[in-house]
Amino acid sequence: MKMIPIGKYKDILDILPILCVDIIARNPKGEYLLIKRANEPKKGRWWVIGGRVLKGETLAQAVIRKAKQETGIKIKKMRPVGYFELVKGVNPLGRESKYHTISVVFAIDINDKQPIILDNQSTEYKYAKKLPSDFPVISF
Repeated sequence: MKMIPIGKYKDILDILPILCVDIIARNPKGEYLLIKRANEPKKGRWWVIGGRVLKGETLAQAVIRKAKQETGIKIKKMRPVGYFELVKGVNPLGRESKYHTISVVFAIDINDKQPIILDNQSTEYKYAKKLPSDFPVISF
């Protein structure tokens, strides 16, 4: 993956919305897989799997990549369920700004026996009965 130089990335964050995917992963007990974020935005908060869509990547490819990258989960089926928009907050560089992301939200079913292997974007994981209260998915 080609990295954007920090200066350019700062400029991009200041002027353009960022397209992301967020993944609602649910086990057979109806519990949601949440990760504790190690980085901004939402650093230190329990959140769902997800991240930026890369140029040339479809939304489905981004879902598969982010699930595998962040948790080691391999998925085959997904369904779009809505979107989530963050218009203001702390951006990935730790700056308070008019950070704007648009996340297309997908739901996946997972086997809770599958091992979870976190990358450096998260510090821990848990299964919870509810999604984070500040994750207001707008349904299609």
